[in-house]
Amino acid sequence: MSDVTRRLLELLGHLQTGRRFSGPELAARLETSPRTVRRDVERLRDYGYPVTTQPGPGGFYRLAAGQALPPMVFDDEEAVATVVGLGVLAASAPPDTGGIGSAADRAFGKIDQFLPKRLRARAGAVRATFEAAAQTAPPVNTDALATLAAAAARHEHVTFDYTTRDGTTSQRRAEPYRQVHLHLRWYLLAWDRDRADWRTFRLDRISGIAVPGTRFEPRPLPAESAAEYLRGKLAEPRHRAVVTIHAPAPRVADALKFSDCAVEPLGPGRCRITTWVDSFEWLVLNLAFLDADFVIEEPGEFRARCRDLARRLGHASQAPDGSSPGEEGA
Repeated sequence: MSDVTRRLLELLGHLQTGRRFSGPELAARLETSPRTVRRDVERLRDYGYPVTTQPGPGGFYRLAAGQALPPMVFDDEEAVATVVGLGVLAASAPPDTGGIGSAADRAFGKIDQFLPKRLRARAGAVRATFEAAAQTAPPVNTDALATLAAAAARHEHVTFDYTTRDGTTSQRRAEPYRQVHLHLRWYLLAWDRDRADWRTFRLDRISGIAVPGTRFEPRPLPAESAAEYLRGKLAEPRHRAVVTIHAPAPRVADALKFSDCAVEPLGPGRCRITTWVDSFEWLVLNLAFLDADFVIEEPGEFRARCRDLARRLGHASQAPDGSSPGEEGA
């Protein structure tokens, strides 16, 4: 790929974020001069991309929204990532259940027609040979995602019916802020106006969304990110444990991939995990399967549970006459 083509793709990638960029800012990002940026913008216009310009002090470049664009949208890596991402999302729900999984499955089947000619064969090869193992998740309606996203972006109130885990349905009035995908579930983080507090709602349990058109003044998020807040709320009724393990971080992460676990490398052969579990016994058994030494840093309750479990296992390993296997008389 020529330097000019690579630079044009990078410029287009920045502009497609929807942000406004000054000439000097784009020049710094592309490691070129403002004059070259102006020439490249003119090239994009010649290709049919509607780049608008605001001259003078405070001037900027921006890609106009809401217009049909030619198909030169992705670079090589982005095209592959898009195909794989759609395939993984499509595997989260059977195609006939509707919702975002079904939409991803349809897009997965025709994405190559939106790619430039030079990328179609590559993306088509990935699509034809790629499979994602099914991980069934509750279907989430794409209209619900889009409606809540628009309301959150415009700071508009929403009302909806929400069904709790026990089947109770009530109407909620909320200020929507973020939508989070975690553990194959979609959640809405919102300020509940009737309860005057932050709440998270499963999107597959939301129905009857209405946007009355009234606006709210945005509040600071209750954590560094919506995902962090959600993780904290989901972990509240669970047990937190911190363990140092004498095993490489990738090996530990693979063994605990289905748990809510953060793995911190401490060197080539050591790592520290922070995890939230329903049962300490479940955690110690999974750690035992690693066949590696480990040290429980906290909590003390976890150490006490391990000692109790060790006593029970030691007792269970004894022969009926009280001797250990391998001893005389066993």
